[in-house]
Amino acid sequence: MSSVPPVGPALRRLAALAAAQAAAWQPRLGQAVRTHAAPLRTLTVPRHTLPGGGLGTDRHRTVTAIGASAVILSGALLVAAPGSASAQTVIPTTPGSSAFTASPSAVPAAAPVQVAGPSAYRLPHDHGSAQQYVAVAANLLPPEPPAAPAPSADQVPAPDQVPAPEPAPEPAPAPEWSAPVPGAPTSNPYGVANPEYAAGYHTGVDFAVKPGTPLLAVGNATVVSAGWDGAYGKEVVLRLADGRYAQYAHMSSISVSAGDRVSAAEQIGRSGNTGNSTGPHLHFEIRSSNHYGAVVNPIAYLSGHGVTGF
Repeated sequence: MSSVPPVGPALRRLAALAAAQAAAWQPRLGQAVRTHAAPLRTLTVPRHTLPGGGLGTDRHRTVTAIGASAVILSGALLVAAPGSASAQTVIPTTPGSSAFTASPSAVPAAAPVQVAGPSAYRLPHDHGSAQQYVAVAANLLPPEPPAAPAPSADQVPAPDQVPAPEPAPEPAPAPEWSAPVPGAPTSNPYGVANPEYAAGYHTGVDFAVKPGTPLLAVGNATVVSAGWDGAYGKEVVLRLADGRYAQYAHMSSISVSAGDRVSAAEQIGRSGNTGNSTGPHLHFEIRSSNHYGAVVNPIAYLSGHGVTGF
């Protein structure tokens, strides 16, 4: 069976140690220790005085130690108190903003420098945007071209030395000749033998175009006739400047009348499939006189005048 050491000696050693520590702190605490210790000593001293003063001395040392410990403990509690300045934690008021953001009433004037582009953000306890407090740095603004210096008096030329403005370019001359349907492919060339034709051969050239395609005057001319002409359907005949005739057949619509003067490349109507025709196309002839069969090769004739849009 284990033996338990007596408790009395241990308590006396603990009391002696506490008294020694209190005596060591007493010069530093001074009046504060005596002030806190006096009420405690009044409560602990018995009503009668014991002879010898031994027990009174021990009690005096115990009271002194308790007072010093109370002062030290109260100081520690003051330092660690959550409400004190040394233990307070600063928490940001707005996500992404500084913990030291000023309140709206303390916001300073516009800042002189900003190192990033302006972005919408809000100040704490402010429902409106704080963008008005943002100032953009000069390096973020679009560059401005330097202003040209004003010419000095000796740099201003005299009126007789001012160069005359360059004349406006002259408009391009109007074309004198044109293809009847520029860029259109041919489906039946000139001169092909065919006994079904009265002349025994094809008296013109056929251009394969859809109905409604604009038809142009091949040169400066006067309209000789414009209307229906039997097997040719709707037809227009132009008398050209050199005395030749240009004939357009199987048209769907006519936009000129007999006696009108037209210019090269001016629209005179639209292609179609009228008259004796097996499909939409333009039958085009160049005649030496305004009679059937008095014809020349229309492609060769227009090519001789510089026309290449076939």
